Amino acid sequence: MMDAIQAFLIPLLEPRLLGLIAIGTFAGIYVGAIPGLSVTMAVSILISFTFSWEVYPALALMIGIYMGGVYGGSRTAILLNIPGAPAAIATALDGFPMAKKGLAGEAIGIATVVSFIGGFIGIFALAAFAPTLSDFALRFQPRDYFMLGVLGILLVGSLSGESLVKGIFAGALGIGIGAVGMDPLTFTERFTFGIDGLRGGVSFIAVMIGMFGISEGLMQLHTVNTPAVKQKIGRIIPSWAQVRRHLPLGLQTSTIGTVIGALPGTGGDIAALIAYDHAKRVTRNPEVPFGQGAVEGLVAPETANNAAVGGAFIPMLTLGIPGDAVTAIIIGALFIHGLNPGPLLMTSQPDMFWFIVSSLVLANIFILIFGLTGIRFFVKIVELPRAVLLPAILLLSVVGAYAVNNSLTDVYWMLGFGVFGYFMKLYGYPLGPVILGVILSRLLDDNWRRAIISDLESPVRLMQGILTSPLSLALFAFILLIFLSKTPLWGLIFRRKQT
Repeated sequence: MMDAIQAFLIPLLEPRLLGLIAIGTFAGIYVGAIPGLSVTMAVSILISFTFSWEVYPALALMIGIYMGGVYGGSRTAILLNIPGAPAAIATALDGFPMAKKGLAGEAIGIATVVSFIGGFIGIFALAAFAPTLSDFALRFQPRDYFMLGVLGILLVGSLSGESLVKGIFAGALGIGIGAVGMDPLTFTERFTFGIDGLRGGVSFIAVMIGMFGISEGLMQLHTVNTPAVKQKIGRIIPSWAQVRRHLPLGLQTSTIGTVIGALPGTGGDIAALIAYDHAKRVTRNPEVPFGQGAVEGLVAPETANNAAVGGAFIPMLTLGIPGDAVTAIIIGALFIHGLNPGPLLMTSQPDMFWFIVSSLVLANIFILIFGLTGIRFFVKIVELPRAVLLPAILLLSVVGAYAVNNSLTDVYWMLGFGVFGYFMKLYGYPLGPVILGVILSRLLDDNWRRAIISDLESPVRLMQGILTSPLSLALFAFILLIFLSKTPLWGLIFRRKQT
């Protein structure tokens, strides 16, 4: 016990480590706020700079950037409707409408505080329940991961509008875009039409920036002469009464984020979308409808995606399996420093486990400190005249798309998907399912094949496995419920019950 306490206090007692966590968190917030400059990219670049460092300083800097980057994506999602990271897609659904009403400062303040709360829930789960949650994650079969991906598409499709058909169409379109390139199993070309430039696939960052950034800029051309909304910068830090009112929902969605984050290969983007759907289903009579600036629509994704950070460390530290792309890179960093993540790390070097937990706690505290500073400056972005703001959005989008692979091809894709997203908005098709479909395409493809192969390529055996596994059956039932809830029969049944 004393050894665990000593290891937990290491970052607190060494000014160098404390400073590196602070620097990493600050840098992560602003890296996460710039579309295209992902946290994964930042952490991977850091490995080349820190491989000669001692392990504690290297991990301190990476953890700071990771925590800060997940939160930072909410800034541009709220202010410009351009998610800085996929995990902030759901944040934009109600955060940007709040900014359009002059409540950008309040929105960022709420997002910061609830991100802090969600982060602590995920870290607490990591410290207290790591072995239990990792055992639960191990129970997921390939078919379960496939159904989890389908569930994510259906959830975001159902919450993005009244038409589930349009949502499913948009999700399927995203899956098709994500499938472009070389088949990872057979190495044959898919949807390339003989064009060499399509063999590497389409960057989901280019799709995301185009769909959200360029399409939003084109939509705002309709109101280019409309004066910008004056932001009401009053109380930035939400009142205790407001926090207490939304705390039960935040605890629920933090739990969702932790569990989803602990599932290998998922991450904060799926956690945020599922949490948003949960908030939409359990919130009775919100003050503002969801999609029009509901505070609950801001609380749910921001607690979930930050809680997913702690969850992502659970399989990494207990099983040696990365929870998401960033923890996969951190595993590589641990290997470089002569450590072997997994059960042996937990038993032979528990000090490393508690050092990581302590670093996450400190990074989460710095999120609260840095997140609540500079808000008055940031919200001035929304007050810029349209003639200044729209070129700035275009410039930011071009830089973000180019920065991924230093490729003009990605810029062309971004512009093309921006125009396409503009027409989708005009005709009432949601954009969120398209982005999620691109992100989940690989997870769906890989796990469908694994499920079929593991069941001897028999759909009948696959269905038998679903019906005999409680976890698979629960996921399958949830998918059916989403379909049934959008049918006329569902409304007829409930109307009869009410009468």
